[in-house]
Amino acid sequence: MRSLLWPVAAAAAGLAYASVYEVRAFTLRKVTVPVLAAGSEPLRVLHLSDTHMTPGQLKKQQWLRGLADLQPDLVINTGDNLAHLDAVPSVLAAYGDLLDLPGAFVFGSNDYYSPVAKNPVNYLRGGTGGNWRREKDLPFNELRHAFEQRGWTDLTNRHASFVVQGRRLAFVGVDDPHLNFDVLDEIPADPDADLAIGVAHAPYLRVLDRWNALGYPLIMAGHTHGGQLRIPFYGAIVTNCDLDRARARGLHHHQVAGQDPSWLHVSAGLGTSPYTPVRFACRPEAALLTLTGIDSSGSRI
Repeated sequence: MRSLLWPVAAAAAGLAYASVYEVRAFTLRKVTVPVLAAGSEPLRVLHLSDTHMTPGQLKKQQWLRGLADLQPDLVINTGDNLAHLDAVPSVLAAYGDLLDLPGAFVFGSNDYYSPVAKNPVNYLRGGTGGNWRREKDLPFNELRHAFEQRGWTDLTNRHASFVVQGRRLAFVGVDDPHLNFDVLDEIPADPDADLAIGVAHAPYLRVLDRWNALGYPLIMAGHTHGGQLRIPFYGAIVTNCDLDRARARGLHHHQVAGQDPSWLHVSAGLGTSPYTPVRFACRPEAALLTLTGIDSSGSRI
């Protein structure tokens, strides 16, 4: 009997850690990306993703409000802001003064559809679950209008450009590839821009391949939650898309044959579904990317 107690106790301790402490242990990750022209002044980009906000998540809201003190030059939001029908005011209050900075956004599935209970075993086997044939029931249009009213740019299946700190940035974005809402085109990255950035919620390979082939030096996405449950010395168990586990979070590169590599930054996100409020070895995060000039050889990677 005693031999059974230790595994049970260890499992209980792990669950308590994952569901009580780590899921609220918000972390700011800092990353340097050499992607601008040689000699360029740095540009600081705050990457927010997968907030999955509910009105009662006061600690998360307070932590997010504090990110405005970083004074980033640009905010990129890669979706899944909502996890409750009444969460829009909480999201706007949490983002606070960040909404007054230059910003751009796309939406994810949990900006359109409220979360539902799913079999976690199916998720760990790589199944995505969910019934996307139901009506969109979250107030995404209200959220979109609020973001745009504060000055953020909607990149939902769109191109856009604007000036940040004297640099003209060009963007391409897609609606959520996890829902097959993405519309990809063949328009190359603007060669006259100081930097061209691709923005998507879910980092599906068809999107990454297209944007790398079209010459986008930087691609930003979320969705994976960094795996949400990671095994030490092994990493993410799943990514919930066709991206490999090794790139479930953080800065990597992506390259198709015959093309220069693009930098790919995947955020592990700030939240979880209310039905699976656990994280293990994968703290909730926002990321501050410092974009710098490429080295003297001209290499991006």
